[in-house]
Amino acid sequence: MPQQTAVNPIMQLLPIVLIFIVFYFLLIRPQKLKEKEHQKMLGAIDKNDDVVTLGGIHGTIVGVKEKTFLLRIDENVKIEIERNSIAYVKKAQNAGK
Repeated sequence: MPQQTAVNPIMQLLPIVLIFIVFYFLLIRPQKLKEKEHQKMLGAIDKNDDVVTLGGIHGTIVGVKEKTFLLRIDENVKIEIERNSIAYVKKAQNAGK
C-alpha cells in the first residue's frame, strides 16, 4: 500500500500569497502612485492655468474654490467643474519661441 505524505498547509497557501504579491506590484501600487500624482497636480493648479477636463473640454482656470474650479471655455462662457474632473494641465507650447 502506498504511503501518503502530509502536505504542509503553509505550502498550500504559498501560491495564493505569491499571486497577491504580483497583483500588488503590477496593479495596485502603480494605481496608487498615479492617484497621488494626480492629487498633487490638482493642488498645484492656479488661476490662468490652461487645463483639459476628463470630458475633453479645454479651458482656462479663472476661479479656484475649495471643491471646484471656475473654467473659462470661451469669451463670456464660464462653467464650474469639480476638482477631480481635471485630466491634466496643458504645457506652454510656445514658451521657447
